Amino acid sequence: MNLEELRVAIDSVDDRMLELLHERAELVHEVGALKGKTGEPYYVPEREEAMLRRLATANRSRLSEPSLRAIYREILSGMRGLEQAITVAYLGPPTTFSHQAAVRHFGQAVTPVPERSIGEVFEAVERGRAHYGVVPIENSREGAIGATLDRLVETDTRICAEIFLPVDLNLLGRGSLADVRRIYSHPQPFGQARRWLAEHLPTAECVEVSSTAKAAELAASEEGAAAIAGGMAGEEFGLTVLAASIQDASTNVTRFFVVGKKPAGPSGHDKTSIMFAVRDQPGALVLALEPFRQAGISLTRIESRPSKRRPWEYYFFADFAGHFEDAAVAEALRGLTGVCSSTRILGSYPEAGGAA
Repeated sequence: MNLEELRVAIDSVDDRMLELLHERAELVHEVGALKGKTGEPYYVPEREEAMLRRLATANRSRLSEPSLRAIYREILSGMRGLEQAITVAYLGPPTTFSHQAAVRHFGQAVTPVPERSIGEVFEAVERGRAHYGVVPIENSREGAIGATLDRLVETDTRICAEIFLPVDLNLLGRGSLADVRRIYSHPQPFGQARRWLAEHLPTAECVEVSSTAKAAELAASEEGAAAIAGGMAGEEFGLTVLAASIQDASTNVTRFFVVGKKPAGPSGHDKTSIMFAVRDQPGALVLALEPFRQAGISLTRIESRPSKRRPWEYYFFADFAGHFEDAAVAEALRGLTGVCSSTRILGSYPEAGGAA
């Protein structure tokens, strides 16, 4: 076929796709009506992730799995909006990496609620100002986000999903690289681009601000200033890329949690996050980990955080494969409770497919 014939064929395929989307939307509308009567949640992360995994397995097209997931994320976002208008809180203002993570997971068809701090994101969900919140939990280079760990100890929200966002840091400004005398950014990006800054701008003043979006806003209004931020922030504030991909590690990824009021059900590919405190006795941490060894469960992450109640008292945070409803996980958690002074399930949630 020639170019014109190929375009006609593509138009025909688009018409069929549109008709199928119409059919799907009608079914989703009926699902929403049933959920309204039964009180079931409109956003069901385990169902969405299981569907995406099924489609990725069945995919026989030239589309890559990330491309397929991106397309269906927006389809799911638009369809979900037919059931209920979902509000999502995140560390604002708009264009931050938290904002990008929220869009990556929920799609564009949600109502964004930018908050001034991680604590306020939790508070928005706790008080019903938002259905869900997106908070950073760890970076592959800089480690855990202490503010999130601290709020997980006391919140009544539950982790119901995880997001992996590749972080591409750019130096954004209005002039040239030689003009830069001051750089604004959040503390995390400064840490992630430490070597690049020392090599290329060793005399520039580095000023920490509340977010990468705030950094871009300041850089846009000040001569001789630049910001370390993502491309979305540059577009929002009319800045050009003075230097691209300045992060020290080529694989710089931030992991986020989605927190909500209701727990996620089993998807078949799940993780569980817990918090526990050990008793003050020799070998206490070994005793706490033994139930997982006996149940054949491998911990994928463990770290400590000061309890802030008494000096030298720590909480431990751990992630492992499985859902709290799984028999082996339930057995391990019973054993953990027996040897710890306190334990808490922070949430079970689908393991992020296609993670970076």
